[in-house]
Amino acid sequence: MPRLTISLADRTHRALKEAAARQNRSRASIIEESLELRGIRPYDTAKEIVAKARAQSGLNTTDAMALAVEETRRFREEQSR
Repeated sequence: MPRLTISLADRTHRALKEAAARQNRSRASIIEESLELRGIRPYDTAKEIVAKARAQSGLNTTDAMALAVEETRRFREEQSR
């Protein structure tokens, strides 16, 4: 498993250590779970989610793309206000 060094504020580090002790878990497992809950997942998982959404939508490729473009445009307009 790859290693990663991160810097945390002292109080965040203490809170992480305390949570790991209370939950009888490693700090790494808590961080990994937190990242997944924030939507940070491997690319393959994202591809699976998109494939499932496509299958459930009933849209063909052309209609799905048109909907995606329209929703993106609408979102960007709302963000620029």
